[in-house]
Amino acid sequence: MDTSISRNVKISKYFGLKFNKNINYQISPDSLIQCTLLKKQGELSDTGALVVKTGKFTGRSPKDKFIVKDALTKNTVDWNEYNQEINEDCFDKLHQRMLLSLKTKELWIRDAIAIADESQSIRIRVVNDTPWSNLFVHNMFLRPTDEQLEGFEPDWQIIQIISFTGVPELEGIRSENFCIINFSKKIILIGGSGYTGEIKKSIFTVLNFLLPFERNILSMHCSANVGRDGDTALFFGLSGTGKTTLSTDLDRQLIGDDEHGWSDDKIFNFEGGCYAKCINLDKTKEPQIYSAIRKGSLVENVNFQKNSKIIDFESSEITENTRVSYPIDFVPNVIIPSIGGIPKNIFFLTCDAYGVLPPISKLSPDQALYQFLSGYTAKIAGTETGITIPVSTFSTCFGAPFLPLNPVRYAELLEKKILESKANVWLINTGWTGGGLGVGERISLRDTRAIINSILSNKLDDVEWKNHEVFDLSVPKSCPGVSSDILDPKFTWVDEDNYMIQARGLAQKFTENFKKFESLTKFK
Repeated sequence: MDTSISRNVKISKYFGLKFNKNINYQISPDSLIQCTLLKKQGELSDTGALVVKTGKFTGRSPKDKFIVKDALTKNTVDWNEYNQEINEDCFDKLHQRMLLSLKTKELWIRDAIAIADESQSIRIRVVNDTPWSNLFVHNMFLRPTDEQLEGFEPDWQIIQIISFTGVPELEGIRSENFCIINFSKKIILIGGSGYTGEIKKSIFTVLNFLLPFERNILSMHCSANVGRDGDTALFFGLSGTGKTTLSTDLDRQLIGDDEHGWSDDKIFNFEGGCYAKCINLDKTKEPQIYSAIRKGSLVENVNFQKNSKIIDFESSEITENTRVSYPIDFVPNVIIPSIGGIPKNIFFLTCDAYGVLPPISKLSPDQALYQFLSGYTAKIAGTETGITIPVSTFSTCFGAPFLPLNPVRYAELLEKKILESKANVWLINTGWTGGGLGVGERISLRDTRAIINSILSNKLDDVEWKNHEVFDLSVPKSCPGVSSDILDPKFTWVDEDNYMIQARGLAQKFTENFKKFESLTKFK
């Protein structure tokens, strides 16, 4: 086994540096926490969790994400508002300037792995200029064994330097902060932002290119769990719709909370940890996430209760997008390795800000494809820079900001998987009922859990169903543990005529949004 000194020499040479005594390679979580505390970059909560502030950025900055346009990506990437191009020369200039900056910084470097299925995994080397960012990397990616670290050669490298800022007029970027992916050189550059989610989502974007394009595997923005009978369930949805909360279930084993692949015979997690929102976290409603906030976890952008080290989960003073990252085995009932079988049930989670969609609908295969390509939800406050209240949006495949290929590629793969597996597909509204934002109420977590549990336990097999008059969705007339009054949202509104006006308005938004996919023959 290499000594720590010889490894530091090796890592220094990898980045073209002379031996740098300020390189901290693969150090333990305890050491990273101690470094953070000594540098006064964080504090410990009463449970031992490390609490940090990520600075100016408390969410992703999609307008500052770029992909290098070159021979590989020119005709493969779907260039759009999320996949913005930058030329090779600009990337090279920025890359070289970042490498030069490493010579004068104390660095924390970690080798990690993405994808739990060893036959598909990729090796990653990450450079950070803060110890707490490196703790995030330890928590979120798969942690190599000593044997795997022996002779570790990365497939991809990420350089995330919070203290480094770009020069827009010279380097082809929009602001001083940036996230740039070079698919040909397999390098990701992140500068000027301390928000750790940029690290996580940049690798997700890479896998959303690599798996469908090169390996014919469906990559998905979803959580997954498995029941005692081995039945796998998938939960698609954007941040804030309930992926982490609903997949974390005391009666089912967690496969993963956010990013997965679907190959011919299995579902596999991309990650080795969970990244949960913790605004208004409730010990009773979300006990597993609550108990995971302990020594080794990293909590971002929260305040403490007055005169204490108790986290104030209700405070949104810094951001609504308060977060905690922790290794997946901090959750008691997880499946290791994070792999499951072909899914029996697929849930599309949407947060309807208009309050007109039913809390549960069963979808035909064609409807599933339509809803997947539509990806209707509301962006939740704080998840992206500038979002302070829920904003209705259509995010293709429930993850448009992270899809480098044309969305139809992911939809075609999903359609194939659904037909082959004969999985049931459901649309679950975790948003409002009885009126839109500011008028109605958010559908309770208790009701949503009861709906999910009824589906997973086959309790809806014998109930009566009806078609929704506006959305043509199949809606149950009853559901165990849920008041029948909320199953048809029309009856939760004071004014049914107003409900119909709002529902038709949302249906028209669906129609207008879907015009971009009119070339699909099945929808003509």
